[in-house]
Amino acid sequence: MRRTALLVSAALLTSLLPLAVARAADDPPPVPVDRFEGEVPFANPPAGGLFTWGGDTDDPPTLRLSPRDDAPEGSQVLSGTYDISGYGGFTHDFAFAEPAPDWSDRKGIRFWWEGQDNGKKVAFELKDGGANGEASELWTTSFTDDFTGWKQIEIPFTDFAYRTDYQPVGGIDHVLGLTQMWGYAVTLPVGAPGRFAMDGVELYGRADQSLRASVLTDSAVYPVDEGGTATVKVTLATTGSAPIDEPVTVAYETAGGSASTSDYTPLKGEFTFPAGTASGTARTLRVHTLKDKAASETAETIPLKLTVTGAKAPAETPQVVIDAHGLPYLNSKLPVRKRVADLLSRMSLAEKTGQMTQAERGAVGTGADIAADGLGSLLSGGGSTPMPNTPAAWAKMIDSFQLRAQATRFQIPLVYGVDAVHGHNNLVGATVMPHNIGIGATRDPRLAQRTGAVTAAEVRATGIPWDFAPCLCVTRDERWGRSYESFGEDPALVESMETVIQGLQGARDGRDLKDDDKVLATAKHFVGDGGTAYGSSITGTYTIDQGVTTVTRKQLEAIHLAPYRTAVDRGVGTVMPSYSSLDIVGDGQGPVKMHARADMINGVLKDKLGFDGFVISDWNGIDQIPGDYASDVRTSVNAGVDMVMAPYAYKDFHSALVQEVRAGRVSERRIDDAVSRILTQKFRLGLFEKPYADTSGASKIGSAGHRAVAREAAAESQVLLKNSGGLLPLKKSQKVYVAGSDADDIGNQSGGWTVTWQGSSGDITPGTTILETMRKNSAQLTYSKDASAPTGGYDVGVVVVGETPYAEGVGDVGNGHDLELSAADKAAVDKVCAAMRCAVLIVSGRPQLIGDRLGGIDALVASWLPGTEGDGVADVLYGRRAFTGRLPVTWPRSEAQLPINVGDPTYDPQFPYGWGLTTRTKVPEGGAATLTALGTAAGAAERAGAGDRGRALVEKARLIVQRKAGSRMTAAVAAPFADAEHLLLTGRYGEAVRKLTQAYRAA
Repeated sequence: MRRTALLVSAALLTSLLPLAVARAADDPPPVPVDRFEGEVPFANPPAGGLFTWGGDTDDPPTLRLSPRDDAPEGSQVLSGTYDISGYGGFTHDFAFAEPAPDWSDRKGIRFWWEGQDNGKKVAFELKDGGANGEASELWTTSFTDDFTGWKQIEIPFTDFAYRTDYQPVGGIDHVLGLTQMWGYAVTLPVGAPGRFAMDGVELYGRADQSLRASVLTDSAVYPVDEGGTATVKVTLATTGSAPIDEPVTVAYETAGGSASTSDYTPLKGEFTFPAGTASGTARTLRVHTLKDKAASETAETIPLKLTVTGAKAPAETPQVVIDAHGLPYLNSKLPVRKRVADLLSRMSLAEKTGQMTQAERGAVGTGADIAADGLGSLLSGGGSTPMPNTPAAWAKMIDSFQLRAQATRFQIPLVYGVDAVHGHNNLVGATVMPHNIGIGATRDPRLAQRTGAVTAAEVRATGIPWDFAPCLCVTRDERWGRSYESFGEDPALVESMETVIQGLQGARDGRDLKDDDKVLATAKHFVGDGGTAYGSSITGTYTIDQGVTTVTRKQLEAIHLAPYRTAVDRGVGTVMPSYSSLDIVGDGQGPVKMHARADMINGVLKDKLGFDGFVISDWNGIDQIPGDYASDVRTSVNAGVDMVMAPYAYKDFHSALVQEVRAGRVSERRIDDAVSRILTQKFRLGLFEKPYADTSGASKIGSAGHRAVAREAAAESQVLLKNSGGLLPLKKSQKVYVAGSDADDIGNQSGGWTVTWQGSSGDITPGTTILETMRKNSAQLTYSKDASAPTGGYDVGVVVVGETPYAEGVGDVGNGHDLELSAADKAAVDKVCAAMRCAVLIVSGRPQLIGDRLGGIDALVASWLPGTEGDGVADVLYGRRAFTGRLPVTWPRSEAQLPINVGDPTYDPQFPYGWGLTTRTKVPEGGAATLTALGTAAGAAERAGAGDRGRALVEKARLIVQRKAGSRMTAAVAAPFADAEHLLLTGRYGEAVRKLTQAYRAA
């Protein structure tokens, strides 16, 4: 899933004034906001100042204060350059610690802009009310750069529209109050390099109160049972919260809609807010509905038309909705298949295709299109969150969208989806689990299931019933930016971790999905996304992600398809195709985008494997199919995609699909199949009975119990690669020197897909860093991030190094990333390990190249991305828990070896797949003879079906081999050692010990 882009309002500036602007005689002098003469610094919140932002690392513009002879005011202007692919711009936030300015006595804001005559729109945004500039309402307008040279842009405050995305949930009051202004922002054009200059931001004119009054209603939709009464609250609001100068009259009338006058008591009348009425004053209207003789009816609407004189009318006409009742599909006692059949038989083509359409929450604004287009689903892309980003805000936001669906005739609820790929990772304060690569290192299916259960409980408690997880990719090349989303390089390992599906969904037959702690799971990305070849991607600057996987049919079945067979057997509810292309050797098709492969989606997934859930596309995934948009739509839907994630193009998709059906290029039978699958899952989730958030479990979000599971997962994920002289575990009494970039950084520790799509360094969410937990366990500890503090007199050094966050192809090696430690981290390792015995912890989503320093390191730990619970790392460092993790992927000696995987004909890694020392138990005594005896016993356990005993016997043999091999790894040892790990996971215990015996003899 790609990160959602910011929306820019299309409201067009109405006045571009000439160079000299005369001030009206009765206007007060302008009030400066920014003169750019050095009075405003470059600084980030909560400090006041200018800062840049953007969708990707290259999207933020450059900013500088430049001396200009032609500066409209003073001697300097704010200038910059940009080259934006996603979104980008700059903001001036006022300092959070100071009172917010009051602009309510002014008419508007103006500034000088140096036009480039490029015909592009520039968005200008105000930050109004709330606690600070990053928790304020956003109000926006735009102007077109269709001029050359300096012009003064005047924007009256009445031109600003409430921005419908990235707001505090429900807004603060949906009124441009102007009494607490926290700054402004500029969103620059995308798609081509450009430059800009700005000067003299100021407030101008006198407020015109006659244009500042609005009439609002407390909702847009009022569902009631037949015979019930809807209560509509009508409120007067003014900019600046000042009383009105002139009376405001509101005429009201129930008229139109699908209900007839026999369904309700018509309402008509008028009331007036007299001059002097305070902002916030409300009147109440009541619409009484009537019971009729019909035993069953669809929902009926009663629009309440409001005609306002003296103020702005509500943006929408509120609707009273008489709930559908008595229809078979509403009967929860009927079997799901009968409910689906009944509902499907009543739906129009437009309603069916609406169910197949998924939009991004930021694109639908307050949600009017949900009913207008009959949308079936919404999602939050990575980082698309309400403000404030709290459980209550999530639930309130999603409930507001569900309310909109009640205005449709069948009141089919939305199914809302989110990428909770390692806990409810978009939510600040949620329990953030280790990424899948770390879960794979635990080799603990029961623990994997528990992490899924915690995730499900926290996600569902915020009103979300659908999780775009787990990723079942089998990662085959660590240069891939999504490596950490995989459980490992061995399909057998991935299959063993699919217990997470039961943690998310519960019972395989779906009977638990209606529970308040379960969510619909998604197996992704079907199929082969972990096998894309380096250099095969044609997506932007990506090098491997979304590229081409070239395999024989046998390789496809054995490596990439196997986890999906298991997922289907486990009852996974949805499957997401991959962005990547699949090239099956010998089939004559060449590389074909997975969203277009009917042979795989219809033929294999649905027909051969028997998948009965629904297929959801990836973010704009159908757009990558060659051809025009209509072709993309029919190709993907005919290939078996049931719901299309068209985040911002949902209207285009919906209308295109209707046209394709009417033209006969997509059959109505295909549509019915897709909609049946979608409705089945909605019924299983209990959404028709309980469409709104059940927040009874919200108190457990980020709770001690949930964090205990994450802590255990973090501990079990730690892989001890080297431990010379038994340096680990540490003793509390030791004097410890800690260094490295990742020792005290919760953002780095959590990785990508944490709060935002790409994740970020820093204190982004509550949790404990590795340093914080070490402090709790150490009597004497010194921390020096760059190892600049004196190093003398310490018993042991711990250097925590690794990667900074990234996601998807942004993290591909060759796209600004590599597998080397940073220069600062290398220097810290060198300095600390030269001065004392040292342990190095690598916090990363994939192996890092450490071979040239391995000889100088006493203990080496692959910590992966452990999430928010750094206590789990300290648990094994200090011996509270034993190191038990094993490598889920092969650790290479050099990048030149990549790709390198278990079973390769040439296999000579730094550490083989499955390697992992333990501090749990003493290594068994004995050598080859002991291994022979263990092999005999393991074979007997295998024949007897005694899995626990067989695994324990293989574990003993593995420890014997690791003790002898030590750090002197050779190809002759590594290959059979890795093969043994695969055999162990497939239940061939006797053969696994025989492979380990071969490795022992070669050591």
